[in-house]
This record gives sequence, C-alpha cells and structure tokens, in this order.
Amino acid sequence: MTLSKSDYMLFLRHPAWLWLKKHQPEKLPGISAGLQARFDTGNLFEALAEQLFSGALRLGFDSGEYRTLATRTMKAIKDGKPVILQGRFLHEQLTFIADVIINHGGGEIDLIEIKSSTDVKKDHEYDLAFQAYVAEKSGFTIRNIFVIHVNNEYVRNGEIDVRQITVTADVTNAVRTRKEETEINIEAMIKAVSSDTIPDISPSRVGLDALHDWINIYRTLTDVPPHSIYDLCWLNAELVGDLEREDIRTIVDIPKDITLNSHQTRQVQAVRENRVIINRDDIRVFLKSLRYPLYFLDYETFAGALPAFDGLRPYQNVPFQYSLHILDKPGGQLRAEGYLHKEKSNPVEPLSQSLMSHIGPKGTVLAWHASFETGKNEDMGDMMPEFRKFYSDVNGRVIDLEEPFAEGQYVHKDFLGHSSIKNVLPVLIPELSYKDLNIQEGMAAQRIWMETVLEGKHEKEREQIFKDLEKYCNLDTLAMVKIYEKLIAI
Repeated sequence: MTLSKSDYMLFLRHPAWLWLKKHQPEKLPGISAGLQARFDTGNLFEALAEQLFSGALRLGFDSGEYRTLATRTMKAIKDGKPVILQGRFLHEQLTFIADVIINHGGGEIDLIEIKSSTDVKKDHEYDLAFQAYVAEKSGFTIRNIFVIHVNNEYVRNGEIDVRQITVTADVTNAVRTRKEETEINIEAMIKAVSSDTIPDISPSRVGLDALHDWINIYRTLTDVPPHSIYDLCWLNAELVGDLEREDIRTIVDIPKDITLNSHQTRQVQAVRENRVIINRDDIRVFLKSLRYPLYFLDYETFAGALPAFDGLRPYQNVPFQYSLHILDKPGGQLRAEGYLHKEKSNPVEPLSQSLMSHIGPKGTVLAWHASFETGKNEDMGDMMPEFRKFYSDVNGRVIDLEEPFAEGQYVHKDFLGHSSIKNVLPVLIPELSYKDLNIQEGMAAQRIWMETVLEGKHEKEREQIFKDLEKYCNLDTLAMVKIYEKLIAI
C-alpha cells in the first residue's frame, strides 16, 4: 500500500481518517464547495509561482505516466537538470511529488513547496518534514527547504507580477526540528493503516485543527445522542478528552466545576434547564436603538489568491452582489432591492451606485455579523473615493442584528452555542429554509459566481445560476427581517 504526503497529513488529522480512506472510502464525505475552492485556488497559484523557474523541466504525469514518474525524476536529477517541477520520490511504500526540486549535483537538493496561503503554517512544516524524510531515505541530502506563499500586501496594477505576489520563506531549521517526530509518526501511520481494524475514532485524537471536520465524520460512524458533548461550542480536543475520560457523553451531564467560556456556559444552561433563555430588557434596549427606515443588508463576495482586477489584493473579499430589504416604518410595506454583477469587470462602481440609490441618508442599516459588511464598505470607499463619504455614513449607522444572540440575550439549546444566521434561522423561523435552494451557503455562491462570470464557465446554465444567486442572497436579508420581527414580538 503506497502512502503519500497527503496520506500522512490525513493521518496527522486523525489516524482513523486515513484508515477509512484506505479501507472504507465510501464512509467518507465528498469534497465540499469550500474545499474544492481551496484546491482550485492552490492550483492557480502553483501554476503562477512555477513561472519563477524559467527553463525548469516539468515532469508530472497524465493517466498512466504516474508509474514512471519516480524513475523519470531520478534520471533528470542524475542528468544534472538544475530545476525540476513535479518530480516524484519513492522509498519503499512512501512517496511524494515535489513542487520544485533544485538540483545542486552530487546528490544535494533543495525542496520547495508552493502554498496558496499568506504565510507559513504548521501544516507546511509537517508536509515538508515528510518530504525530507522520504528524499533522504532515497539517498539524497537536503541542503535547504523553502515555502513559496502569497504576499497579501501585493496590489495588482496591470499584469500580475509573479515576483511581487510571492514570498519565499526559508523553513529549513523549522522542518529539521520535526525529523524525530516525523519518523515516529510515519512508523505509527504504517502500523495503523496496515491493521485490519480501524484505530480509535474518538475526536480527542484529532490533530492539525481538524476537530470540526472529524466530528462530522464521527457522527456517521457511531450513535451520538442529541446535545452530546460534541455539540458543545468552541470545543477543543483537550476538553473532549477530559470529558470522555470521565465518561461524560451529553452536555447536561457536564459537571459544574468544569471550566467553560461564556458561550459554552450559556449553552449548557439552556440544555440543562430545557428552556429558552431570554433577557427581554436587553432586547428592548437593543430594539430601541434602531431608527426607521430599516435597511437589512447582506453582501456576497468573491476573492482569490490571484487578484482578478487592478487595485485588488490577494484574498481581498469584494462584493459582487447585495440584497437589501427595506422597512420604512413599523408595520409598513416591506420592499426588496438588490444588485448582481454579471460582467467580467470590477463590480465595485456599479454596485455602489445601485446601493447608494436605495439607502437613504437616515435610518439604521442592519447586517448579520456586521463587521464583515462594514469592512467591505471601507474597502469599497478606499477603492472608489467618490463613494467614500457614502460608505462612511452608512457604517456610522450599521447595527449588528446578531448582537442579541451573540451576547446571550436570546439563547436556545438548538442554536448549539452559536449565533450565525444558519444556526438561528432554522430554530426561530423553521418555515424559511436554505435547504430548498440550489445554492445554500456563501462559499458555494462565491465559487459558482467566479466560475460563471470570471472564468466563463456554465454558459448554458448562466441565467439559472444568476436566479439561484439572487434567491440565496435575498433569503439572507429576508431571514434577518423575520428574525427582527421575532425580537419585536418578544
């Protein structure tokens, strides 16, 4: 059984995760829209970063050529090729494909990994430590190890400058300090994956910040009672281990002497008392701070490692769509407005013009997790100075509708300790549901818009995609209206 560096990283996330991949892959979930978007971004940035190595020999493989890739790589190194892209190393059952190999001759090489993140992460050190182990076992001496990542301070002006948008970080020492633990981990990985039985599936065994993803898989592998300890918000593997060792399986059984944060404490109280906890006085104060007309605002944004237009930075979220519900007075007629950019151009100017025509000079602007919307307003004002005064005025009137839920003024056990609109809406307004939509979450909206508008894909489905985007964004602000009405009723 061949084990790659991606297998190794999966083992570090949870040993049972790798075992399932190799023995029962049908029990693992498919690739989510968010994960696919990260893959796509990584591939785009890698292709760009490879331009740093003009004249390099690019190996890689198509279809049946994978089996010969390791042999071709060894030949290229032996032949003295100075730079090799996508070469493969193979030692016994361990293998990896290197993004970049710098060949110094005499068996000395540099390893370079291209990552679409904006800095070097701990994951990258583990990844490269595995690569170094396999390369050294294959008979090579590693001279230097680098990570090429995104420079998020770069601002596009014309064609993307590959040397300006990339940062090359020397991680040689950091990777070498992981040599001993890498050897131990590889031995444990081989032992675990060679077993006929799955390793302990407890979420307490996760690593590399994979707790949330593994718990979703864990729920499909065993019976988990309602309001289990795995539903506790702001959970970490250490707390899971502490609770499991005490044979505590449900939130209601968590001892009162366990140290919890304020969000967890409120959640535990709501579950124990089996009631909705409402602070009407605080909610009343919140509602009295609002001024009509009320504008319920939500943005959908696009972002990528490679800025699509001049004036943008890597991963800068730029609105391509907004939804706006307007309530002029108590009991008044609700109005819906919106804008969806459909052309391959910077959407900021037309979107701003549209928004400015619908938001008047008075009244409260309500958003959910409002720091996101206010941040986008600041960005758009900076990009288009002619709208700076408008966005500054809007931001001065923004109030966060999430506040009563984030601050514990309204706590329901089925919020599971969270205050996102995706947690609150199904509990308070069950008749409104994202499940009936073709687009059900923000990352999916971002990805399908970028593919359709920026990349020119889905030509036959283009009009339906635009309708789906409008329905999704419209539901975000309609949901806010209905939640607001719920607070009024309280």
